[in-house]
Amino acid sequence: MKKFLILLCLGVTVLASQLPGCSHKPIEGITAVKNLTARDIDGFVGYLSDSLLPLAKAKAPAETLRPSFLRARILYKRAEWALEYFMPTTTRFINGPPLPEVENEENKIKDPEGLQVIEAAIYTEDAIDYEKLQVQIRLLLANAKYCERYWSDLELDSTQVFDAVKLQVFRIISLGISGFDAALAKSSLPEAASSLSRLEEVLGAMGAEEAGTKLFQNAVYYLNSYTDFDNFDRLLFIKEHAQPLSAAIVAHQVKLGLPFIKDLRLLKPSATSLFDKDAFDVNAYVQDSSFYFTAAKSALGKRLFYDPVLSKNNQRSCASCHQPGKAFSDGLPKSQSLSATDLKRNTPTLLNAALQPWQFYDMRTTNLENQAMDVISNKDEMHGNLEASLGEITKNADYLSLLQKAFPGKKGFTESDLRNALASYVRSLGLLNSRFDRYMRGENAADLTAEEKNGFNLFMGKAKCGTCHFMPLFNGTVPPAFIKMESEVIGVPSAADKASIDEDPGRYAIYRLQPYLHAFKTTTVRNTAMTGPYMHNGIFTTLDEVIEFYNKGGGAGMGLNVSNQTLPPEPLNLNAAEKNALIAFLRTLNDELPEDDGPVAGK
Repeated sequence: MKKFLILLCLGVTVLASQLPGCSHKPIEGITAVKNLTARDIDGFVGYLSDSLLPLAKAKAPAETLRPSFLRARILYKRAEWALEYFMPTTTRFINGPPLPEVENEENKIKDPEGLQVIEAAIYTEDAIDYEKLQVQIRLLLANAKYCERYWSDLELDSTQVFDAVKLQVFRIISLGISGFDAALAKSSLPEAASSLSRLEEVLGAMGAEEAGTKLFQNAVYYLNSYTDFDNFDRLLFIKEHAQPLSAAIVAHQVKLGLPFIKDLRLLKPSATSLFDKDAFDVNAYVQDSSFYFTAAKSALGKRLFYDPVLSKNNQRSCASCHQPGKAFSDGLPKSQSLSATDLKRNTPTLLNAALQPWQFYDMRTTNLENQAMDVISNKDEMHGNLEASLGEITKNADYLSLLQKAFPGKKGFTESDLRNALASYVRSLGLLNSRFDRYMRGENAADLTAEEKNGFNLFMGKAKCGTCHFMPLFNGTVPPAFIKMESEVIGVPSAADKASIDEDPGRYAIYRLQPYLHAFKTTTVRNTAMTGPYMHNGIFTTLDEVIEFYNKGGGAGMGLNVSNQTLPPEPLNLNAAEKNALIAFLRTLNDELPEDDGPVAGK
């Protein structure tokens, strides 16, 4: 896993020349793409140096700075497909969120840089701090120049180009049109149009005009036909324009005989859409290949999941708190200890838990094996001992048979095998087959009402839900790379009627860094209609309460003292019909739950 992260962060992918069945047709195409993108990066660098920075030096007013800034963003978007793919570490400081960058291992906090910091500086009602603005533009210019040098030395490959272009389409529909990186300027639609226009040229240079010239043009036309960010029909755009486009890109790659990148990624390199039935790989976040999912491991894990043998008192199983009929949550505000007292936090759903790189609200572990061990060994939750349980389990003939099938050829079994089996069962709970998914796949009889469609457009637009709960997983794992997972400070109060923030420190308890104080993982809103009460402390009992909390601007918007809140404190101004539409959409994310065919101990 660590090796994978390092390689991806360095922008290193397997070259197509090293893969079987690879066509090397576009040597001249690669050169054309290199030159086209070099001009785009040079143009971005030149514009920052010759236009935006001089305006800041001259202390130009906001009404002059803003059009120039928007032009700089358009220029960046032309090259974004390449820069994000090959230089993701650098682009974090070109167009990353305007929040401190926390380096956990080094216990450091780095101030934010880039376009979004500049946006905040010039889209303000306060007086512009021109000295700080110049500093930010110079930092941006330095990073852009680094990209310029890196690109000139990069050896580009046909397979990488197709991969990067498709991921840019996914980036546009999951992040771009939600306003994720242009929250104040609301310039996402023309930026997406500019990016798609450049992708059309890139594929044209690769001899792939058939990959969707008409599709590109129609998508760009549709984006440019809207001037109102809030009223843009995102659902129609994704379903009728973007998804056919990404499918056409994949089809032409196959036609050219170009293989798919061989990296193990959560979003499979062969995916034609973010909503393909088999788009996501549950093995993406495992420790190594020996922990990969198998049906036999999952069968063993399912038996263990329902068995109280893993607890000290032999009365509580995993299913005691993660109940299938309640979408693998428990319906309580907070988890119950072995002594029936409240624990600190709410029980999260296990559905699609394998599709996130961090576990627990405070993100204290990176894999499901460790998550299982943490819960089982916790004296307040199960107070179990896997080594001791293993002795009992291996005395049971049925269990022994399941172990032998799950781990064939092993002469002795370990507690690690039990953890892997439990984790494998949780990996089997990656459903992604809600009515919304089926609608996006165009399956027969799958449809959405006008209210539900409006709810999706609100979720991805005016209500800003999609800027934290990223489509299609609707959790905090950032697409399209799905490596980083967001945590947020939203100012959850200690009780629904209290005017003080909950005392739970969140991630701060793991890393004593101020941005993490009261920060919690951005959990999925899939199946959320079945997993109340809500928030880490279970203070809200209905989705209406949750949406009203966000509508007011979170804790800070309610007047609580939350100095490091990452959620914008301004009200969303959603009316009653819009709030109802959001809830209607959220209900379309409910999956058909697996059958509860095991005893639930301690219910």
